[in-house]
Amino acid sequence: MQADGAKDGGLRFARMPPTHWPLSRLLLNRILDDRISDRFVAERVWERLGYQPDGEGLIWLAGAETPSAWREAFPQAPEVISIRPASVQLTRSIPREHKQLLKEQLKFAGYRIGELYPRRTRRATAVNWLLAWLASHEQVLEEEGPLPLLLDPPLNPVSGHPGDLPVR
Repeated sequence: MQADGAKDGGLRFARMPPTHWPLSRLLLNRILDDRISDRFVAERVWERLGYQPDGEGLIWLAGAETPSAWREAFPQAPEVISIRPASVQLTRSIPREHKQLLKEQLKFAGYRIGELYPRRTRRATAVNWLLAWLASHEQVLEEEGPLPLLLDPPLNPVSGHPGDLPVR
């Protein structure tokens, strides 16, 4: 724990490390299966990039732990699925030695030709980035863990689930 400089009656409080939604093979496969909203996927990336939600959780802002390249390019957490520059930066931030984790750990062979849509390929990028984050932090990918409410795969994979932002 680190001291965050906050004082109350002369006492310093230690800043608790952030709590992340646990990643699991089951969760990451449900993301690839398009059973989870784009926003939920983005939030899993944001929390690991050090972005922090405002009081209502609608807006996430760069925090002290956010890497400077992200903080400068995106002071407000970017929608990593719907906004191309954010997806490109996410791709570029995956270390070379972790580029194949999607195939190696999840045995993901990619989408078939008829399933290739920017939303889906960006979701795969986000999953690979999350796997790279785990590897970089020497964390094990658990087989199972908590899941959000699962959605049916969208009828139109281009536009996604209700509430998903349009891909730009």
